[in-house]
Amino acid sequence: MPGFYHPAWLLGLLILPILWYLRHVVTARKKAAAMEFSGVSFLKSVLADRQGSRRVRNLFLLSLLAIGLILVGLADPHIPLEGTEEGVNVVLVMDVSGSMQATDYSPTRLEAAKSAASILLDHLGANDYAGVVLFESGATTAAYLSPDHGRVKEKLAAVRPREGQTALGDGLALGIDMADSIPNRKKVVILLSDGVSNAGVISPSEAGAFAQERNVQVFTVGLGSDTPTVMGYDWFGNPQYAEVDEATLQGIAQATQGAYYRSVDEQTLSAIYADLNGEIRREPEERSIRDLFFAAAVVVLLVELYLRYGPGRIIQ
Repeated sequence: MPGFYHPAWLLGLLILPILWYLRHVVTARKKAAAMEFSGVSFLKSVLADRQGSRRVRNLFLLSLLAIGLILVGLADPHIPLEGTEEGVNVVLVMDVSGSMQATDYSPTRLEAAKSAASILLDHLGANDYAGVVLFESGATTAAYLSPDHGRVKEKLAAVRPREGQTALGDGLALGIDMADSIPNRKKVVILLSDGVSNAGVISPSEAGAFAQERNVQVFTVGLGSDTPTVMGYDWFGNPQYAEVDEATLQGIAQATQGAYYRSVDEQTLSAIYADLNGEIRREPEERSIRDLFFAAAVVVLLVELYLRYGPGRIIQ
């Protein structure tokens, strides 16, 4: 929608009526002084020269107009372009902790997630940027934001499982920071996890608040089959099950105007990622028109200079 990237400059417009008022006060004082100390014949000639007075006033108005146009240009106005959509920064944040090696998805949870994410990358628009963040005990960048979706897919295909825990908050925070790294675009993070956050220095709630602060929309995907999946056994021989923290994922999505999806197998996971591109709200692409205001200011200044110093110039 139409607007300004730097609206604070518009506050400068408030000085224009102040300048006009000050000029009016100064002019009135000069006239009063002339009437007090000048002869009658001189006063008659001054009062008769109303046309010259109007021309001087018009020159001042042109100067104010040029200043106003420059201030509006500095505010950087923009308008939507019909028939085009702005690009979106899309960051895939993926869990690569030890539980992602589970085989309840074919061939493993991680490989199924990589295949599903590739489907999403294939559906992104030409103006969209994509990146990949991985997390386990910490968070790392696998692919920086890029319009080259093929290159991002290559980086994604090279991802391997790790043995760490689940630093969900760290991964989300890094993904948010990446999505926010290219300004003036819609920012989306797609977070996939199959476990409960149990590592890292940033909690999921803190990362969710960070997303709200940076105006990043987060879609979350919980991964895990309907039947309990045994991931190992403790020292006493008790089975350890993979458990997805749906409440946390739902809370993050709700707080950031996103949505939560639950995957139970590789088919539902692929369907989720195929549909996600359609869920990303896109606005018409916007174009800055500040140069038009700067050009108009130059034209106004040239007209003002011509009237002031050109043929038939005003002698002040």
